[in-house]
This record gives sequence, C-alpha cells and structure tokens, in this order.
Amino acid sequence: MKKHTIAIVSILTLLITSCMASKENKSAASIYDTTWELEYISGPRIAFEGLYPNKKPQITFDQKEKNVFGNNGCNGYSAPFTLNGNSLTFGEPGPTTMMFCDGGGEAQFLQQMKKITSYSIDKDGKLNLIQGDVPMMRFKKAAK
Repeated sequence: MKKHTIAIVSILTLLITSCMASKENKSAASIYDTTWELEYISGPRIAFEGLYPNKKPQITFDQKEKNVFGNNGCNGYSAPFTLNGNSLTFGEPGPTTMMFCDGGGEAQFLQQMKKITSYSIDKDGKLNLIQGDVPMMRFKKAAK
C-alpha cells in the first residue's frame, strides 16, 4: 500500500510540474512572431501623442538571434535581449540611422528599455514591460 501511495504522489507531482512548465513556455512563446506597438509609456510629462506625433514605437523579438528590433518612433533600432522565465533585460541598442525626431519620444523609449527587468502578457493579450513591479511600457499587437 505504501508503494502505491508513493507511486501515485510521484505521478501527480510529475503531471503538475509538466503543466506548469508548459504554461511558462507558452507565455514566452507568445512574445515571438508578433510585432508589438507601444500604446503607453510611464514617466514623461508630455502626452503620449506629443511624444510620438508621427509614428508609434514598435518592437519585435527574434527568438533565434536573441535580438529585438523595431522603430523607436523615429529611427530604427536593434538590441540584444536576455529572457529567463518572465525575467527580461535588454542590452545596448546598436547603431541606427539618426534622423531628427519631433516630440522627444525616441530618447524616452530607449531610456525605458534599459530599465526593464521583466515582462507579462495580460488577459487582453497586451505586452507589459516592467521595471521591478511597475509596468513601464504597454504594447498591443500591431495591425498587419
């Protein structure tokens, strides 16, 4: 009887652990294969539309290259990233073409990226980039 109880407990433990692991992988997989468009940024005292009068920043995660790329509201950028569970950090953005940008949103976006420590995807499918426990940027899936 004791052996049966141990066997049943072991099987249940394996099932629960595998379900939790697949849930984490599904969450990480959902940031890939999508272009995300910024809809909120914390910090600046300028209205969102004033920061990005012509174009909203976008971010795309390249799983194979461990790189993100996109547009910061004016110029293109790319940067390495490290993802471990929900922990997320970005490296320094690489060189970009430098056009003059109205609104000052470009600098704000790049500064916020350096501070990110994790991410989450909320019930509405929005990507939240988080510093500590405070959501600093929120993205929606970009229209194709």
